Amino acid sequence: QVQLVESEGGLAQAGGSLRLSCAASGRTRSSYAMGWFRQAPGKEREFVAAISRFGGSKNYADPVKGRFTISKDNAKNTVYLQMNNLKPEDTAVYYCVAYSGSYVSSPDYWGKGTLVNVSS
Repeated sequence: QVQLVESEGGLAQAGGSLRLSCAASGRTRSSYAMGWFRQAPGKEREFVAAISRFGGSKNYADPVKGRFTISKDNAKNTVYLQMNNLKPEDTAVYYCVAYSGSYVSSPDYWGKGTLVNVSS
């Protein structure tokens, strides 16, 4: 089984920045495609960003394009989400995910989530 543990999210003001990280353990191979989802109050969980197994491909949801950057360090089994120019609508619980195959599929492993709160 793969376990995913997110760093603490935190509080930011509109226009500010935060970085999330997620460490994976219990992996059965050297690396995985990984990504982030989020769920805001009163909304369904939605896709945020994903990165391929070796980092060659990335995908972002339209609301975060140009503001968020996903990256990974396979040597540390860690994926990151750099969030810049934060907006109040970014407030959500953010979930780290990992995929057994391509990130075009549904995630196979989920973290427990971490809260990001952006104030105006």
